[in-house]
Amino acid sequence: QVQLVESGGGLVQAGGSLRLSCAASGRTFSSYTVGWFRQAPGKEREFVAAINWSGGQTRYVDSVKGRFTLSRDNFKNTVNLQMNSLKPEDTAVYTCAVDFHRAWSNRGYDYDYWGQGTQVTVSS
Repeated sequence: QVQLVESGGGLVQAGGSLRLSCAASGRTFSSYTVGWFRQAPGKEREFVAAINWSGGQTRYVDSVKGRFTLSRDNFKNTVNLQMNSLKPEDTAVYTCAVDFHRAWSNRGYDYDYWGQGTQVTVSS
């Protein structure tokens, strides 16, 4: 069992930055992949980024490459998503999830536990 709690969402102007955090408790944090997904109103959930257990491998959806950066601190049991140069189209509920079985995945159904999500709103 893993509990995930996201924080750091909010309202920001286009071009601004936010730092989302995913805090985990339960199963050994350093043993699994953490992914971030987002869902905008009226749209399907979309993969954003993932980081493997060691932090040595990260993957990003093309639309955020160069703007978003994932990192993890296995001592603090947290994964951070630094989001820079935000655009209105980044507006969504961002949710972190964990995958016990793969180094990374962009498929939501591969993930075993999910947080509740945090709202990110980017105004133009």
